[in-house]
Amino acid sequence: MAKSSVRLDAKIPEGPIANKWTSYKDHIDLVNPANKRNIDVIVVGTGLAGGSAAATLAELGYNVKAFCYQDSPRRAHSIAAQGGINAAKNYQGDGDSTYRLFYDTVKGGDYRSREANVYRLAEVSANIIDQCVAQGVPFARDYGGLLDNRSFGGVLVSRTFYAKGQTGQQLLLGAYSAMNRQIARGKIEMYNRHEMLDIVIVDGKARGIIARNLVTGEIERHSAHAVVIGSGGYGNVYFLSTNAMGSNVTAAWKIHKKGAYFANPCFTQIHPTCIPRSGDYQSKLTLMSESLRNDGRIWVPKKLEDAQAIREGKLKPTQLSEEDRDYYLERRYPAFGNLVPRDVASRAAKERCDAGFGVNKTGEAVYLDFKSAIERYGKEQAKIQGIENPSEAKILELGEDVVANKYGNLFQMYEKIVDENPYKTPMMIYPATHYTMGGIWVDYNLMTTIPGCYAIGEANFSDHGANRLGASALMQGLADGYFVLPYTIGDYLSSDIRTGKISTDLPEFEEAEKSVREQLSFFVNNKGSHSVDYYHKKLGKVMWDKVGMSRNAEGLKEAMAEIKAIREDFWKNVSVPGGMDEMNPELEKASRVADFLELGELFAKDALERNESCGGHFREEYQTEDGEALRDDKNYAYVAAWEYKGEPSEAVLHKEDLEFKDIELKTRSYK
Repeated sequence: MAKSSVRLDAKIPEGPIANKWTSYKDHIDLVNPANKRNIDVIVVGTGLAGGSAAATLAELGYNVKAFCYQDSPRRAHSIAAQGGINAAKNYQGDGDSTYRLFYDTVKGGDYRSREANVYRLAEVSANIIDQCVAQGVPFARDYGGLLDNRSFGGVLVSRTFYAKGQTGQQLLLGAYSAMNRQIARGKIEMYNRHEMLDIVIVDGKARGIIARNLVTGEIERHSAHAVVIGSGGYGNVYFLSTNAMGSNVTAAWKIHKKGAYFANPCFTQIHPTCIPRSGDYQSKLTLMSESLRNDGRIWVPKKLEDAQAIREGKLKPTQLSEEDRDYYLERRYPAFGNLVPRDVASRAAKERCDAGFGVNKTGEAVYLDFKSAIERYGKEQAKIQGIENPSEAKILELGEDVVANKYGNLFQMYEKIVDENPYKTPMMIYPATHYTMGGIWVDYNLMTTIPGCYAIGEANFSDHGANRLGASALMQGLADGYFVLPYTIGDYLSSDIRTGKISTDLPEFEEAEKSVREQLSFFVNNKGSHSVDYYHKKLGKVMWDKVGMSRNAEGLKEAMAEIKAIREDFWKNVSVPGGMDEMNPELEKASRVADFLELGELFAKDALERNESCGGHFREEYQTEDGEALRDDKNYAYVAAWEYKGEPSEAVLHKEDLEFKDIELKTRSYK
């Protein structure tokens, strides 16, 4: 197949990186308040990125239509984010700054992020905290009443603001309250239980979407002067992931098939701190916040016979002495210890388990132990309370109270799922698919390669490179929605003030709706023999086994062939009960899995073409003897286009887009 080629213009402003955003805002075109009333914007997704964007655009005066497949915006998957949100406020006085947050983010992403976007992200991060405090978000505070901070992996400062283990939920409630204010004013028209199934392009510009009412089954046309995709990531291509079961790639994939380029699809984050899989019956995995690594120490037995005895139930972890425990992250990476970045921690856990040191029945678990922290906090509290010669029981009691105040809901969640008390017995954790750093390619304005179509938050590729640092997802989502898109979209919409309403009777809307109806009709009329989940699980197994934490050329080639075979069988033999014109969850899943099957093949192709190891992309052929990444340090974004015939096109490397002018390119080291 012939290569498709296009030069990507990132539209990064000229000048020093620290001045780019300020200079950009000073020179863009604006839409005055009276004209904003005549402009419509569609926002797909109501998580932190979509919700904050919808609220802010409506506050500015635009007419906003917001869509979510959940029954309420407050159920968007952003509520599942636990540990915190980064901001360069330097409240601890420990040396943090805008530049350090920028540098940590670019370095943590293995120098694969777009630097201009990341510096802007660090620059506006402090505003996010002020915005959320004003909304009433209950961030944790220290004894004196000031906002508290904790550390996350890959950094040497404390910059993460948090609300126990419910940070995402509390931030989303802030955005949701801002949305509700605009819904009440009539500036946001909210479409709950609606799913975008295609984008409509008129004269080369995004002018609307085709959506399905998931309650009635009705297919609807919606027009606007611009379309914003804030639909999250695609981790569910693995079937088992920390994502909600409904999380999907459909909105992003539909615009991709209409011309929006997809960048770095193989950059998928494996989160090191998840509750291990317990059986084939599971439909999702549960995240335990990375914040637990602040106080929890990760270890496995030093001796294979001890690990075997623990797996067989003959030995308890509490019976192992300190000398018989291997705190392998502290041993390998003494400077960062248990707070190494997620990709490093995940691969290290896999390596120990693959070597036979896993501690649960499946052999796929390591320990996260809070005993040392409980004892340390207990002794500190005894001093504070003036308790002389406290007993060991009293020290543990006081220490457990401190840990409960910091992480209590996480410990409760773990105990309900695993039926073990993590205060007394070390938690078991294992890596699982989590965040996706790849996504829709966007320029500095957050616009895709389709004029008038924007992608924000996890749906785009720009900020996290090959590995997202912890507590950066919430930062990016809210930065894009509250402080970036409202500026950049105005520059584009300034040319639309005389366009008038976009008619949904245009032939482009009719054609897009027809295509959607044909696919849905096929699913309900195809009398196959296998359920949608049957194919989703098969895809997930191939992805995890051959396109997971560690990849090699042979496995990737096999994965591409196997995924293609699964996809072909899916279109012949999938069975979807029920009809089109009714509530039909299986029909929803069928459309989503069809998109995952196409994405999975492109995902594997991306991984095969990328001849290096970096962050969430770890090629076995490109590593040193001690398992560290070995890279060729090319400065490129990998971009793949999709031919409309349904086959992935050849890869095209675009070095022009990422030149890494602003910081010295170094090999990442955490030793």
